[in-house]
Order: sequence, then C-alpha cells, then structure tokens
Amino acid sequence: MKKESYLDYMIASQIFRFDKLDLIEIDNTPVLQVNAPEMIEQETCLFHKDVLNGNQYFNIMHKFVEQGISSRRATPIVRFADGEYAFYQNSLHCNGLYQQAESVESIKKAMPIHIEALKILAKSGKFASLIYPGNVRQEKKGVFSFFCRSKGDGSALKFIEFLFNNNIELTNNNYIPFYIVYAYLTSKSFGNLVSGKKICIISSDCNMDTCKQWFAQFSSYPDIVFAEIPDSYVATRWGSIKEKTLNQIPPNVDLCLVGAGIGSLLVCVDVANRFSIPAIDAGHVLNMMNGREDKSNGPRLYTIHKDTRN
Repeated sequence: MKKESYLDYMIASQIFRFDKLDLIEIDNTPVLQVNAPEMIEQETCLFHKDVLNGNQYFNIMHKFVEQGISSRRATPIVRFADGEYAFYQNSLHCNGLYQQAESVESIKKAMPIHIEALKILAKSGKFASLIYPGNVRQEKKGVFSFFCRSKGDGSALKFIEFLFNNNIELTNNNYIPFYIVYAYLTSKSFGNLVSGKKICIISSDCNMDTCKQWFAQFSSYPDIVFAEIPDSYVATRWGSIKEKTLNQIPPNVDLCLVGAGIGSLLVCVDVANRFSIPAIDAGHVLNMMNGREDKSNGPRLYTIHKDTRN
C-alpha cells in the first residue's frame, strides 16, 4: 500500500468515490459564468459509499449542527482547501487573500497544536475538505492516472497522506464535502435553526446591522454578538490570543461562526470544546453576511439558492 496514495486505496476499496455534488436548492450557473471554465470540476467531489447524493450530505450537516445545539455537544466543523493544504506542507503558499504564516519556521512551530486539533476534529467534528479531480492529480500510475492529462495539482492527495501519516483517517463520520458548509450556512434551514438563538461571530470585523439584515431575508432573527480576533496569523499565534478571544464569548452562546483563515481549525476546536456547542468555519459566508463578497474576490459556488431568496 505504500506504493499508492491512501486516497487511491480508499477509492480502490470502494470506501469513497467521486460524484457530482447536486443540491436541489442550488444554482451554480451565475458563479460558473464569471469564473474560469475549470471551476466546474469542483462540482465533482469525494463521496463516502454510504452517502447517495448531495442532499443527504446537506441533511447530515443539518442534523449534526442541530444536535450539537440541542445536546450542548462540542461540534467543530472546519473547511480545508488550497491554503490549508499548503500550510500542512510547510509552505508559505498558504498566504493568499490573507496572511496566514510569517515564515516556514512559524508553521513548523505551530504544527504540533494543529495536529492535535486535527485529531480532535476527527473524533468529534467534521472535515469539510475540498477534494475534487483537479487537486488529486499525480504523475505516477494508479487509480487516478486518467487525470494526469489535464491541468491540476496533487494538493488534496498530499493532505490526505499528511493526515494518514499522523494516524488520522477520513471516514463517513468525520468527512463532508467542502461546499456543503457554504450551501448549508446560506440556506433557509440554517436560518430557521438559529432564529432566536445566540450566535457569536468570531472574526476580525463584523458589521452587526448588515449581518442582522442578512439573516432577516430568511425571516431569521438570532441574537448576534461579536468576538474580535486579528486579521492575520491566527494559525501561528492562537496560543497567545486564545484566552482573550474565549473571554469575549458569552457563556450562554448557542453557536459560533468563525472566520480565522487557517487558524479556524484551532479556534473551532477550542471554542466547541470550551462551550460545548457547534463552532463552524464559515469563511466566505461571513463576508456575505457583512456585505463584503469583494473580500473573497466575488461569489463562490454553492452559495446561490434557487428559491430561498424569493
């Protein structure tokens, strides 16, 4: 098995497969029309064998968050994509739209607490990982050799190997597709769930009035509070700001939405465990709530709903 990637093994063993992430409420057409043609590849993602379709994944996330709130259970949900994949390869390519790490040395110094948080996430939360044909390409022959003729990279393969080498495996219990988070947080289902609940937004900025208006479009009226964190280097400096951040969060909070870049793993895991609640890495959706999609360079896939905005 050492001669093939662990993802190769999971596909060959029919534990996972690639399938199109179709969601009954979602219309990606407007996003695809203004982006590079290859973005359409991201509609095809990793599915566990026990999950039939995208709507089932949506329901899995909804029940996970709902039970986390009602049972007061630590429920961290964290997204992983290009920036995270670079970070866990000790690369400063993790610095994209935001500054995530000061140096390779700072990444290496922070790595032990990230690995520990990843292990906690694997046991109690969800990896929302961006794994699609465009980022599992490799040169060697194997299950994915048919991908090699097209442009792409192997960043997701390397991330899965990194996890496996640290005794962490993706399973049906701890994995959901990356875009399920966006689809769920922008849905009427989420709005209904949190209406009347106390939500804490953990980010570097928050326009409270705009956020309230955003929820109001779903006839949702949560009690929103804000906990401020720095706009950079949370991934490498969380230890020095952790208690200050946690002390800003009300003890009766029901759910936290986090925007901390690659540091969202550490924030979500610690917040979820401290308060026994769902802590969700919301990322781009927080920019939507603040009316600042420009900070994400425009709209993202799985955030435009066919009917819920009418």
